[in-house]
Amino acid sequence: MSDAANAEAIFKAAVDRVDPSRMIERAVRIERDDLVVSAGAESVRYGLGGIDRIFVTGMGKASAKMAAGLERALGSRIAGGLVAVKEGHVEPLERVRLVEAGHPVPDGRSQAAAAAILGLGSSLGVRLTERDLVIVLVSGGGSAILCAPAPGLTLEDKIGTTRLLLASGATINEVNCVRKHLSAVKGGRLAAALAPASVLALVLSDVIGDDLDAIASGPTVPDPTSYADALEVVRRYGIESRLPASVAERLRAGAAGGPGSPGAPTETPKADDPAFARTRTLLVGTNRLALAAAEAEARRLGYNSLVVSSRVSGEAREIAMAFLGIGKDIAASDFPVAKPACVIAGGETTVTLRGGGKGGRNQEMALAFMAALGRSPKDGERLTFLSAGTDGNDGPTEAAGAVVSLGLYRSAVAAGLDPEAALADNDSNGFFRKAGGLVVTGPTNTNVCDVQVLIVT
Repeated sequence: MSDAANAEAIFKAAVDRVDPSRMIERAVRIERDDLVVSAGAESVRYGLGGIDRIFVTGMGKASAKMAAGLERALGSRIAGGLVAVKEGHVEPLERVRLVEAGHPVPDGRSQAAAAAILGLGSSLGVRLTERDLVIVLVSGGGSAILCAPAPGLTLEDKIGTTRLLLASGATINEVNCVRKHLSAVKGGRLAAALAPASVLALVLSDVIGDDLDAIASGPTVPDPTSYADALEVVRRYGIESRLPASVAERLRAGAAGGPGSPGAPTETPKADDPAFARTRTLLVGTNRLALAAAEAEARRLGYNSLVVSSRVSGEAREIAMAFLGIGKDIAASDFPVAKPACVIAGGETTVTLRGGGKGGRNQEMALAFMAALGRSPKDGERLTFLSAGTDGNDGPTEAAGAVVSLGLYRSAVAAGLDPEAALADNDSNGFFRKAGGLVVTGPTNTNVCDVQVLIVT
């Protein structure tokens, strides 16, 4: 196979390793009279004699597949459930009902899904009690898929704010810090809404560092951030004056008033909140698992492989320059790994929108890499680079990402395409649709950030 085909095979191995259904089946088991859930070094055990009913809920791009795995693990022990997923990210389920909602920008379905899950007992026609266990399946994308505006805010306020944040270059942790302070479900509020039932959250991480409070905006865990933090985010990125007036007023009032101040909006639940006394959260899948599988596949294909980080962040086009530098070092001097080499990384970058084109962070990174390779083609024949999202969706496009080489650059230029102009217009998807190079998987129904694969031969 070509290096481009091998890069896609390595990416596929990464995605296959973090299949949510299989990860849940590995984590959940019945041992005699106990429900045991294990993830890494952590484990939790529930005596089935003390549980009358097990319900399932959740939100995110991977939650349908997580629910499928849970149905196989628990079968008829599941009394019912309701899970919200991104439109198109569905799986056949028998005991858990699926609803679809908007992403990355929330919509009316997102608001309806949040209301149904916040009122889970009513939605399922039951009253939750202390002898019930609610398993909450949390994955990336949940922040948009569940949208419950805080009192005084509207869905349109949340949509406008989300769009500004996504275009600003803010990291996902910063975006979610703001979202949590505009929400009735995020930042631990779902855990409070499910009381008095016990809550077990199983989490698939799509954020750098696997911070539980940032994944889907932490609906079941304490929130360490404050209104002051959220206000600082919108000021740092210069969008405070463009926020809907009600949003800006809420953030300023919360930051100025402080906890418990008259008239200040209620702060998100913190670690000492009673809601968390009966709540446990386990991390079942991460980007690092995907990278380990990618490395194993690269070695199987005959490359000397090196995983450099699972925490790649920053502007996508700047990170592309770092990968190009590593590739040229390997091509010239077999440093830091000998040819044939495969350098693997993961994380989540950002794009600051300056143009009017269409794309995503992975396609932008690949386009920036290729454009720079065209400007400095020495040793470029040896380099192939892929960047793609494990969820199969890169921004508002049909692609997971793109795979590029100097050969693709030359054929694109010969066809009259201008990589530099496309980059300036943030039109990576438009460029690759004409030039080729798109990595298209369709929805993978998993989500553990992005994967980069650099091959040097």
